[in-house]
Amino acid sequence: MDSARILRWAALLGLAFPTLYAFALRLLFLRILARQRAGDIGPLLARLAPDVHFFPGESSWAADLRGREAVEAWERRFLAVGLELEPREILVSGPPWNTKIALHFDDHLIGETGERVYENRGVIFGTAVWGKLKHFVVYEDTQKLGPLDEYLERAEAAA
Repeated sequence: MDSARILRWAALLGLAFPTLYAFALRLLFLRILARQRAGDIGPLLARLAPDVHFFPGESSWAADLRGREAVEAWERRFLAVGLELEPREILVSGPPWNTKIALHFDDHLIGETGERVYENRGVIFGTAVWGKLKHFVVYEDTQKLGPLDEYLERAEAAA
């Protein structure tokens, strides 16, 4: 095979790899989020770097978390309360050693009588290194989290 042909193949593979990588990562995170909605956070925890940094904003849900164990406790609270996160779009860009990920989502909580007591939408932006999340931050309407906190306090007091 002549060098020009090798160069063409290398260029094609270079163009294809980022697209395939982004596609695979989107599928991976869709699967992880489906498992989370089913109550299994194991796949998510497996994709967190040991020194992950997570910052979700301002409310009782706000925290500046570092490390898998801290994020796991936050995720367990999310599941215990019954919040559901529905992915709308996942954007992936960059090489495997510095991948940027943006997840546009809707989340909600259904009350005990079947009514929607909380609805919000937002974006999670993060950085992954070799498929492990190193840093992510949540941007959503924090004014909607206040009434959610009040509802949860009332529900806990009534229980």
